[in-house]
Amino acid sequence: MRRPNILFLMTDQMQGRVLDPDHPCRTPNLDRLAARGVRLPRAYTPNAVCSPARASLMTGLLPHSHGVLEVTHTVDDDQSCLRTGFPHWAQRLEQAGYRTGYFGKWHVERTGDMGRFGWQVAATPKAGGKQDGRLSLEKWDEHPEGYRQTLLYGVTDVPPERRGVGVTTDLGLSFLEEAASGEAPWCCFVSITEPHDPFVTGQEAFAQYDVDSLPLQPNVGNDLGGQPNLYRKAGAAWRDMDERQKREAAACYYASITEIDTQYGRLLDFLESSGQLDDTTVVLASDHGELLGSHGLYCKNWTGFEEVYSIPMVVAGPGALPGVTSQARVGLHDLGPTLLELAGLETIGAPDSRSFASALQDPAGGAGDFTRGFAEYHGSRYRVSQRIVWDGPWKLCWNGFDFDELYNLDDDPYEMTNLIDVEGHEEVVRSLMRYAWQVVRDTGDESLLNSHYPILRLGRYGPGVLGE
Repeated sequence: MRRPNILFLMTDQMQGRVLDPDHPCRTPNLDRLAARGVRLPRAYTPNAVCSPARASLMTGLLPHSHGVLEVTHTVDDDQSCLRTGFPHWAQRLEQAGYRTGYFGKWHVERTGDMGRFGWQVAATPKAGGKQDGRLSLEKWDEHPEGYRQTLLYGVTDVPPERRGVGVTTDLGLSFLEEAASGEAPWCCFVSITEPHDPFVTGQEAFAQYDVDSLPLQPNVGNDLGGQPNLYRKAGAAWRDMDERQKREAAACYYASITEIDTQYGRLLDFLESSGQLDDTTVVLASDHGELLGSHGLYCKNWTGFEEVYSIPMVVAGPGALPGVTSQARVGLHDLGPTLLELAGLETIGAPDSRSFASALQDPAGGAGDFTRGFAEYHGSRYRVSQRIVWDGPWKLCWNGFDFDELYNLDDDPYEMTNLIDVEGHEEVVRSLMRYAWQVVRDTGDESLLNSHYPILRLGRYGPGVLGE
């Protein structure tokens, strides 16, 4: 029996909420994909930075296990190096006879030699940059003396076909046309840099949005009272933005996603016209999200808020029921084991992740055994430590740089009220900390597990709550 083909559609810095049915972002092709499969609105990234998240996707490991703790181009060559000896899921596909191709942003490790990791054909496009051409409606940030001014958003006269989003899609489409004529199953990974900041979009997509009527996220005005001081400090770059500019930024961001939708629609159309759609597992995911003005912040890095940790995830095709919205809480790093199971292949055996193929077969969309999640952040340029734990509606941000955060996402989905010191929640905190220490122990994070030194006792509870 022929194994399923795999088309992996990867975005960069795309909020999970944009796929909600009532969201103002226009994504007709991605909505069409979700109708064919399972949408997972509780999916999360194990790290809200590009390189650590992408390395976790490829290896099934958490960052402390694979070694890429920061974006690779921001540190010395002997830091944030991808550890060898761990298999990658594309290598399993190659060994099983798949034709594999990877196109676009890699950002997993420094060599860019994707052939070492199971990708037989690979290309990074050379296209016009986001700021090429004439920009209109642009917004540059305010900055203290000594910092460069940077663009936050803008509308360009360069069409998407001549920018990375179009050129990368072209490369993927060429691979699909070649692979579809062969006998072997194939895996095509199309990885674009949009809608990463700066939010630069074309005029045609931008024209689909009425800036003045565009709703802002409910927590845009949150003053971060009772939440870590570092978050307030990080928001200084955007304190001058008025309501109109915030709406312009949102319109550019959503329009960029609409361009992505159009380009990825071309790939889906090809699969349908070539008769391969029903034989292809299609995955949509992003490495992490975007704050987009929530809590007065943009970009990612600081904060454990859902805007940066919740990611879009859809799995459609063989092994996935159509039209299901699943409440399973699964991680980006769980996708590798899941794809291998769907292909009938041996897993990569990473102890930090597991397949959620069973959740794709639940017509009720229940969470099943997938109720918990764990993510970690190690800083970027500035060293900090943060661990994030989900269990049902509860979320704990265990912060090594400030006091912790506790949220009930059912009651407070926009994380406006930190419950960490509110009476009556201590048993919840203890349970979440116990799970955090369990993951730390089971995934071999020995340095953190042995942080009994008095001044390093920054957990609400220590590892002894495991009862060992």
